[in-house]
Amino acid sequence: MSPPKRYWLMKSEPSDFSIDDLQRVGTEPWTGVRNFQARNFMRQMQVGDGVLFYHSSTQVPGIYGLAEVACASYPDPTQFDRKSKYFDEKSTREEPRWSLVDVRYVRHLAKPVPLDLIRTQVDSLGEEFALIRRGSRLSVLPVTAAQWKILLGLEHKA
Repeated sequence: MSPPKRYWLMKSEPSDFSIDDLQRVGTEPWTGVRNFQARNFMRQMQVGDGVLFYHSSTQVPGIYGLAEVACASYPDPTQFDRKSKYFDEKSTREEPRWSLVDVRYVRHLAKPVPLDLIRTQVDSLGEEFALIRRGSRLSVLPVTAAQWKILLGLEHKA
């Protein structure tokens, strides 16, 4: 029996990598995560898990598309590349510190779901939902199945 499907929200600055870029390439390694909690979330991901693709640091931050986890986590190769901005001198190939998953494009949302609209749903999403909690800056967040349904339900209300 396969494990239950999980859901995640993954943030990217569209100037670095957007949902349009993911559509163009199809599947992409989610490199550069350098937060231990976000890394640990990626290590829990399973093939087929759902991903809300969130654009941050943009004029209208919000959910712009859907993706899915395409492979189990593996060591992020950028941690070993001295030329990469994600190089980590404390990481070794024998004991890598950073992991990633590949994500596969599923679709664009009919309308992006802006953060301002998401914030109006605090009662149904719950105050513990990290995206709307003050001070939370993680780039990878777990999403419950109920939260997933609520957020996708906002697609046509945006």
